Amino acid sequence: MKTRDWPIRSKLTALVVAPVTALLALWIFATTLTFGPALNLLSARTLLYDLGRPGETVVTELQRERRLSVVQLAGNTELPALAEQRGRTDRAVAELRRRVDGEPLRDAADDLLETRVDQLVTALAALPSGRKFIDDRKVDRSGALNLYSGMVSAAFQAFAGMATLTDPDLNRQALALTALGRSRELLGQSDALLAGALTAGRFAEGEHTQLVQAIGNQRWLTESAVADLPQSSRVAYQRLTEGEAFTRLHTMQDALVVPNRSGRPAVDAAAWQASQDAVQQQLRDFELSEADALTDRSVPMAVRILVRLAAAGILGLVAVVVSVLVALRVGRTLVRRLSGVRTAALELAEHRLPDVVTRLRRGEQVDVAREAPPLEYGHDEIGEVGRAFTEVQRTAVQAAVDEVTLRRGLNEVFLNIARRSQSLVHRQLHLLDRMERRSEDPDELAELFQVDHLATRLRRHAEDLVILAGSAPGRGWRNPVAMVDLIRGAISEVEAYERVDVTNVQPAGVLGRAVGDVIHLLAELVENATAFSPPDTRVTVTGAQAANGYALEITDQGLGMSDAALETANTRLASSPEFDPAQSARLGLFVVARLAARHGVRVRLRPAEKGGVTAMVLLPGDLVTTEPPAGPDPATLGPASGDPSRRLVRTARRGAVTRPRT
Repeated sequence: MKTRDWPIRSKLTALVVAPVTALLALWIFATTLTFGPALNLLSARTLLYDLGRPGETVVTELQRERRLSVVQLAGNTELPALAEQRGRTDRAVAELRRRVDGEPLRDAADDLLETRVDQLVTALAALPSGRKFIDDRKVDRSGALNLYSGMVSAAFQAFAGMATLTDPDLNRQALALTALGRSRELLGQSDALLAGALTAGRFAEGEHTQLVQAIGNQRWLTESAVADLPQSSRVAYQRLTEGEAFTRLHTMQDALVVPNRSGRPAVDAAAWQASQDAVQQQLRDFELSEADALTDRSVPMAVRILVRLAAAGILGLVAVVVSVLVALRVGRTLVRRLSGVRTAALELAEHRLPDVVTRLRRGEQVDVAREAPPLEYGHDEIGEVGRAFTEVQRTAVQAAVDEVTLRRGLNEVFLNIARRSQSLVHRQLHLLDRMERRSEDPDELAELFQVDHLATRLRRHAEDLVILAGSAPGRGWRNPVAMVDLIRGAISEVEAYERVDVTNVQPAGVLGRAVGDVIHLLAELVENATAFSPPDTRVTVTGAQAANGYALEITDQGLGMSDAALETANTRLASSPEFDPAQSARLGLFVVARLAARHGVRVRLRPAEKGGVTAMVLLPGDLVTTEPPAGPDPATLGPASGDPSRRLVRTARRGAVTRPRT
């Protein structure tokens, strides 16, 4: 469906819905973008306590178990402390698994973190089989070191996945703490390597090189991580490294990285162990405290973001609501005003203007200003349309008044001319009456009869003008007239009256007030029957009593009419439409319809049985009476008689007798 065919309400709705929907979508998008980082910051505490703390405990226990496992592999006996350490490691792993399987952690973690947590759980699942290899001494110290280091590395991969904070400073600090943990892990690897070498009395092949690399990587990673810490944290770490344990450990590391051709560790085992344990614990405490501080800093920041989000969300929602309300108000006003213009136009076209025309045709006076009141719709474009339409409807009403006035004037002209013609025709007929009574010559009398017949037809045509002008003909009867005389009188007003046969007419009479109009009506129908049938055919007229009046049938033997033409003609005969000059070819139908409507006579055309058309005329019962007695002979009527009954009798008698032509 094309948008130009939409109703105005639908178009305005589309204009409102499109921008409001876009504004609402932008508001939802902006709210989502802001709400995500806030939730990310709030989830930092969940990640710390459900993954960071349990994971750090697992890393610490794995580092201790790794050192004891390497020591056991370096010696010849089993260590009871290893069995106890394995129990502590198992408890830490179980707690970690319980936490990572919980819904809070899964809801707070993104896809990357979930993947790395699953990898950590998978790596820890290999711990029992690795222990069995260690107990069976199927791996050396390097293999045991790699086994535990791989699990710890998976843990740090998960810790790195936690560092996805939206604030750049917080995220950089989180990554720095993870790097510090990795450096502490490198310190643990150095401790495990050195513990194995001290237990065995010398480094295995490649262990010294591995130790030197671990110490170098640990120092480099520590330096890089500390550089990303905040100023206060860097100061605290610097103060921590200035302690006795860090200084002593750093000195022993310097001694270990020196090339050693003897293969024996150049440090005291007890001194190394004490310094290493102290540094590990201090570094762990530092990392945990910094992680807690980081979490504490993320919560207020998340709250501030949520506050800004709430303010922006409320303001955005208010803007959307205001936009919707303004759009609805403006759209409703436009629809109401445009609907008012539309209603006024339809009211004028469908009711007011036809009513004005009807009243004018009834002769009523019409006030143009009252019938076309001004339409007030403001001073904008719609108001201008309303004012333009006011002018249009005023012009239309004025045009209707002028048209009806003009038609009324033309009717008066037609009526005046017709009345004058009727007066002259009546005088002519009276003159012919006197001439016919004085004439003794049959040929001259026949010619006078022909002139009388022409004058009678001329009178009928003059009456047509009177009827079309909306007035009544001048001639009338006081007394009822016999139906057969009425039919013969109608036939006498037809040019080809000698082709008309009155076959079967049941006795009846017509009241005097309707005689003239019924004669005229029948004459028009008989005239049409003779005009639209071949000249060698006959036209028959019959009459019979009916249940609700008297029925007359006029049948010709012409070519007939199509169904559409019959339907159109019957509609016109039944509705008595206004005379249309463009339909002058059907002038007789207009006259018949006017006369029939005046007395309630029903006229209908239908196809004849043997071809042609039959016109059925049903006179209502209130016009039909008993047949009156026959009138006087025309020969006995005196010259001074002006009674219309006498002329009807004369014309009826003349219409019933075939006269010779000269």
